[in-house]
Amino acid sequence: MKTASVKELKGALTDRSPQELLAICLRLAKFKKENKELLTYLLFEADDESGYIAGVKREIDDQFEQINRKSYYFIKKSIRKILRLVKQRIRYSQNKETEVELLLYFCRKLKHFQPSIKRSTVLQNLYRRQIDSIQKLLSKLHEDLQYDYQVELDNM
Repeated sequence: MKTASVKELKGALTDRSPQELLAICLRLAKFKKENKELLTYLLFEADDESGYIAGVKREIDDQFEQINRKSYYFIKKSIRKILRLVKQRIRYSQNKETEVELLLYFCRKLKHFQPSIKRSTVLQNLYRRQIDSIQKLLSKLHEDLQYDYQVELDNM
């Protein structure tokens, strides 16, 4: 089966009735957890971005608490998993401020993580890459926000 382009899908969806669209959305939600999470964000959390950010931060905290600290191998795997989760939540929001806020929070947690990431080159590189991506994102924000986030970034 050939997958249709976004333009083709948009055209097909405009021809459908509201009841058909509802049925399509519900069927889509049944197939993948990510689809269900995106629908949850769009329907319940998109109106309260600060609440969404706070929820994701709590989720990050919980994930950091559960990290197996016996070896850097397990720490690395867990931190990459947390970063994947953060990136996924950022994709749902598609808001640059939310992206900067969550990446800064992730980097702050990573920097203060025990045992220190300074013993692992991989974790240091991961940290630096996230700092670099935050720097690039800052240029796309409003000047006041740029300053606030830059001050926070400089403190790290």
